[in-house]
Amino acid sequence: MPTENFTVGVEEEFHIVDGESLALRSAVRSVLGSARRVLGEQVQAELLDPQIEVETGVCDTLDDVRLELTRLRTGLVAAAQAQGRRIMASGTHPFSPWQDHGVTPKPRYQQLADDYRQLAREQQVCACHVHVGVTDPDEAVQVMDRTRPWLAVLLALCANSPFWQGEDTGYASFRIPVFDRWPTTGTPLPLGSRAAFDTVAADLLATGVMRDMGALYWDVRPSARYPTLEFRIADVCPTVDEAVMLAGLTRSLVRTTHAQLGRDEPLTHIRPEVLRAARWQASRHGLDAALVDPDGPRPVPAAELVECLLGTLRDDLEEHGEWDEISTLVSRQLGQGSGSRRQREVAERGGGLEAVAEHLLVPIP
Repeated sequence: MPTENFTVGVEEEFHIVDGESLALRSAVRSVLGSARRVLGEQVQAELLDPQIEVETGVCDTLDDVRLELTRLRTGLVAAAQAQGRRIMASGTHPFSPWQDHGVTPKPRYQQLADDYRQLAREQQVCACHVHVGVTDPDEAVQVMDRTRPWLAVLLALCANSPFWQGEDTGYASFRIPVFDRWPTTGTPLPLGSRAAFDTVAADLLATGVMRDMGALYWDVRPSARYPTLEFRIADVCPTVDEAVMLAGLTRSLVRTTHAQLGRDEPLTHIRPEVLRAARWQASRHGLDAALVDPDGPRPVPAAELVECLLGTLRDDLEEHGEWDEISTLVSRQLGQGSGSRRQREVAERGGGLEAVAEHLLVPIP
């Protein structure tokens, strides 16, 4: 994972499903063993048995990100196919119940299940995490503070979980309300320094609601493992293009806010209640209704707020030769809608949720 300023890495979580019925299947150990023969430690088990995760290496360019994600998805799909399984890229499974499956037999995950009980067992949800290298600990926290207003826009762009246990939830990202049951989620207040972050983390550890830093599930946080900022707001993306878009926007946001620090630009203070409302609105509607401009605060059309983010990042993206690619990917996303809209369109065309599940499969190479 990233060890220098502004390198980037991506983690993608996926569902393991039966090759015929496309229902969730508890098969992580067999699929993991097969995948590790090709991908090594870049593939990991997750909390629940029908989940699996891949992690890119350290990437300098978006071309590197694309190549890594394509290689990892290809290797994982081949490993799953060898076990009679397929890989699904969705924040939630459209119809399979979580009750049919257990926790991965790993001490940390077993402890989480003991501590949080049903809450942990319900977490059959998959996200995409983007790590961006920020090696100075104080700067990492200060950049984190400045990225907060834009997290809901990233969520709206990548919302990809409208169905849950056979029902249309009415949400673009139902992963968010499922995941929010953990006691340590959401967007933190501005902290200003690594010392302040460490104090908050120590206080949370002292409460006993989390046992280690890995259980601090904020939407953005200094990584517990790497000298990075880890952005955890987005659903797993259905396509590599969308994951590259997310990685490019996220890294540019870090570079842009880091440059603001260097110019001593004042931090925009936005009430946490407003950010929470903006986050909920993005989870509920994605790109299909007004989002909350937290600087107003006021509702604005989703496309307008996305264009505002692009405008904020344009100088940085052009400087790094990434504007054409990222602006094209964002424009496509605004036109076709996020994954949640496309899932609903598949369901409406006929075939029901089984057709949606087929639509969400990572392609066999």
